[in-house]
Amino acid sequence: MDMEFAKEVLESEAEAVRSLIERLDESFEAACDLLLECRKGKGHAVVTGMGKTGVIGEKLSATLASTGTSSISLHPVEAIHGDLGRVEPDDVMIIISNSGETAEIVNLLGPLKEIGAKIIALTESKESTLGRAADVTLAMGAIAEACHLDMAPSCSTTAALALGDALALTVSRKAGFTRRDFERFHPGGSLGKKKRFWRVSDVMRTGDAAPSLPVNASVGAVIAAISRAKAGACVLLDATGHVAGIFTDGDLRRLVLADTPNLSTLPISEVMIKNPTMIGPDALAAEARGIMLKKKIGELPVIDGSGQLIGTINLKDIPGDNFIQEK
Repeated sequence: MDMEFAKEVLESEAEAVRSLIERLDESFEAACDLLLECRKGKGHAVVTGMGKTGVIGEKLSATLASTGTSSISLHPVEAIHGDLGRVEPDDVMIIISNSGETAEIVNLLGPLKEIGAKIIALTESKESTLGRAADVTLAMGAIAEACHLDMAPSCSTTAALALGDALALTVSRKAGFTRRDFERFHPGGSLGKKKRFWRVSDVMRTGDAAPSLPVNASVGAVIAAISRAKAGACVLLDATGHVAGIFTDGDLRRLVLADTPNLSTLPISEVMIKNPTMIGPDALAAEARGIMLKKKIGELPVIDGSGQLIGTINLKDIPGDNFIQEK
């Protein structure tokens, strides 16, 4: 009997989430747009809810923050006792309340309107007090709880959790949040441990991001290649495709400060660093970082087993605290 009831609870919560799929409409897109605008400016997503929905709000705030949308969680009672000072006009409030009539939530609405922050509501109905006050309302509909008393928040909080995830992850995707961005915010745990053992091949620049030119190019052509790639250096190759030298933005600065005549037409072979330090793709990123710090350089050519250039690795791409070297 206990097992059967547990299965009913899970099925009820799953159905609550499934019911949201058909309810998604233009309001969801409008909510995404508000958060995207917030990301572009100086605003934050401020998430609040009372009781169990407040716990869901804390999780939503954490998900937003970890996927690139700056966010804080705000307790509604603390808010009306001074913490509303954390809310700015550029912020977007995400308010979670199943009924939309919770007194602590309703008490926030007037002050929030005065501040000028936009409001996204996750609630049962657009006709609730919260639904009417919000700039955008994501109506979840009437959801029966899985509790045998139909009282303890269960299906409604699960639905709010899932809808919040859909909102946060859709905004993150539309904003172009990348795997590298995500990893930058997660230096700890199993992900951080994996990151510490990244190889050069995991972080090196390739293709257009790693400019290379023939060794007979001019300084002007090399400068143009570096600028197009927004890189820190250009690798110079001999006729066989092997690395003959490297020219960095630091080398350029030194030549400019020295008032080098006819700089743009000067052959790069006369001013490049010949026989530069190189590294293979299977070396640890930490090893590459150590080499660059020791030699006081910012970029290394990456070569394959036959000595052919396959990319470059830049010191800025290797956060030092997150990498360790093999013993």
